[in-house]
Amino acid sequence: MTALFPALKDPTDRLALSFGAETLTYEELGRAAGALAVRIEGAGRVAVWATPTSRTAVAVVAALLAGVPVIPVNPRTGERELAHILGDSAPGAVLAGADDVLPAALAALPRVDVDVHGQGPAAEAGAPDDPESPALIVYTSGTTGPPKGVVLSHRAVAASLDALEEAWAWTADDVLVHALPLFHVHGLILGILGPLRRGGSVRHLGSFSVEGVARELGAGGGTMLFGVPTMYHRIADALDGDPALVRALSEARLLVSGSAALPVHDHERIAAATGRTVVERYGMTETLMNTSVPVGSPPRPGSVGLPLRGVELRLVEEDGTELAAYDGESVGEIQVKGPNLFSAYLNRPDATAAAFDGGWFRTGDMAVREPDGYVRIVGRKATDLIKSGGYKIGAGEIENALLDHPAVAEAAVTGEPDPDLGERIVAWVVAADTEKPPTAEELADHVAGLLAPHKRPRTVHFLGALPRNDMGKLLKKALPAALAESGRG
Repeated sequence: MTALFPALKDPTDRLALSFGAETLTYEELGRAAGALAVRIEGAGRVAVWATPTSRTAVAVVAALLAGVPVIPVNPRTGERELAHILGDSAPGAVLAGADDVLPAALAALPRVDVDVHGQGPAAEAGAPDDPESPALIVYTSGTTGPPKGVVLSHRAVAASLDALEEAWAWTADDVLVHALPLFHVHGLILGILGPLRRGGSVRHLGSFSVEGVARELGAGGGTMLFGVPTMYHRIADALDGDPALVRALSEARLLVSGSAALPVHDHERIAAATGRTVVERYGMTETLMNTSVPVGSPPRPGSVGLPLRGVELRLVEEDGTELAAYDGESVGEIQVKGPNLFSAYLNRPDATAAAFDGGWFRTGDMAVREPDGYVRIVGRKATDLIKSGGYKIGAGEIENALLDHPAVAEAAVTGEPDPDLGERIVAWVVAADTEKPPTAEELADHVAGLLAPHKRPRTVHFLGALPRNDMGKLLKKALPAALAESGRG
């Protein structure tokens, strides 16, 4: 396989990384990463204190060049979860900034301070001896038990990024703008390693702000924006009163949303104001990227597009039977195979074996396929597939219908046991005006009018906010607790 970072072979003074006032050219990145790679060579595995800074980027590049697997650590990880991650992955050292204050569990490890202005020998950009060697061990969110360490090989990282090069026409001329955290695949692998593999530039905001997006896409020369639905929702809210933001988005080449479904209403607001379509893609920690709406395709709100190059995708029934229908209605679980897949769950051969069905990875995501092959995800198998009155119903389409109501700011849909229907549809709603929320009957009629009567919510709960994680993903299992805390249950 090719080297992960060909642009470091003969580095230039082209901008590689920008984190506010701190910038690094490819030559500076090569020397800083090269110096650090020498220091950590043979370290076994290294934890990286993954703050949204250039230190994290240099640390990860250095470890990959040295052939040392990286364990990105979320700085907000709690004490118990951090202890589990460190005990499971057994890193030989922790890489952090000299002024970073580390929790006790990490402070007990040998520490290597990251100098982003290090002046070592230029980094070698050679390919790993074994493309199957681990590049990163990224821990899942732990929604169904202790977090599992997902072992991602150099092969998987390169294959996924190169497939996106084709789907998004991604080149060295692109300047990516984002504010995603650097402890997970979206912000770190796509958002940092992606531009560096192409030989392009990344301008990281440090923390998200609409003003920062407008600035870096505008004066910063950004051509691409990566974000999650929460970010795009805030962007959509700000468009009416911010002509600079409208202009910046209009001039961007590509707007990409991922990590969760972007509501159709936000798609429409952004497209109407800027003339730009937000492209959605679909991936997981275990698979990296599976599908995307190709750049330049007609608007497809609600769709995550077509399988990427090298990715095979199928939908299966509960009994494992493959769904042949391309009708936009038949719901099945997504299973994938391809060079983008992870190698194993660290120290969990049982979980690794259970995750596969004859070589196909069981994603747990439910979807339909349109007649032209485009994939539309309707929810998670565990929380978003509702079996009501003999129908299989995806929560996602009901959520989009609710968001189409002008009195609804946020919405989530789940199922709960019902003696007659099997499961009843439950809506969790944040009203646009909390003092004057819509009635449950009004929302039920609204959904029934847009979709079908059997898809209307039977119960509606109103909340002040929906519970979300650091990536903006909705935490549906936390909804009952959020309702209890609100005192509205």
